Amino acid sequence: MERSLETGNMNRVREFVLLGLSTRVDIRDVLFAIFLNRYVLTLLENTLIIYLVCSHSELHKPTYFFLGNLSCLEMRYVSVTVPSLLVGLRTGPCHVPFTACMTQLFFFISLICTECTLLASMAYDRYVAICRPLHYPLLMRPQVCLGLAMTSWLGGLLVSVVKTSCIASLSYCGPNVLNHFFCDVSPLLNLSCTHVALTELVDFISAIVILWGSLLVAIATYVAIGRAVLRMPSAAARHKALSTCASHLVVVGIFYSATLFIYARPSRIEAMDLNKMLSVVYTVLTPMCNPVIYCLHFNLCLLWP
Repeated sequence: MERSLETGNMNRVREFVLLGLSTRVDIRDVLFAIFLNRYVLTLLENTLIIYLVCSHSELHKPTYFFLGNLSCLEMRYVSVTVPSLLVGLRTGPCHVPFTACMTQLFFFISLICTECTLLASMAYDRYVAICRPLHYPLLMRPQVCLGLAMTSWLGGLLVSVVKTSCIASLSYCGPNVLNHFFCDVSPLLNLSCTHVALTELVDFISAIVILWGSLLVAIATYVAIGRAVLRMPSAAARHKALSTCASHLVVVGIFYSATLFIYARPSRIEAMDLNKMLSVVYTVLTPMCNPVIYCLHFNLCLLWP
């Protein structure tokens, strides 16, 4: 454990040791091959989504504009977390300098907050398309879509600046071992040797505003969509309306079920293996599955524009 002497005879951690996803040597090589394959596949899938959105004029619509943003985000998302996961599986516990750990934390918080607001924007897009179809060209005009996307990206950056600054300002006196495969909020708070009440409060408030806020927006839109669908006169119309929402609803369910369990709590969370498994869901599996879930939309749009 590498430390430097501070004033007052207090040792300050200069690096963290990430234990990784698994410490079992007998399965690390297998897991490395699996996650490397998933990482490359995720990059290829999301690159294909972006290419299709940009190259097909029939996909130049608000729904696919947001989907392109989501794919762009998830390529960055997996590139922030998965490489450290792969290094841990390949070499065992890895040493990460304090600055590098905080940098990874900054980008991770920024991207996860951006994804929350993007998913809420996509839910709003589906609400307007189904509940207010005659006003759709006005309410979802390009300027509005661009504004929603920029608000998502800039909002994520702002939240990340505040949270990362709070966490980086804490004192870490040792131990410096994180039972995780990347630098996450809760494991870092568990290692702090100073009072973390203010940082926990900032973390909890941001979780309420970003996670619960965006989820409540999504829930409200789908409640309104459900009511509108029930009032539709024909089964064909109801089926068509529901089919346009099904993929987004699945993505929202998978993403929020894992993130809310870990982040939307006011107290520090022990870095358990369960938390690492849930982190794999939204840092690896969700970005890989999202393009597959959404591919039906591309097929329908390309075949029946």
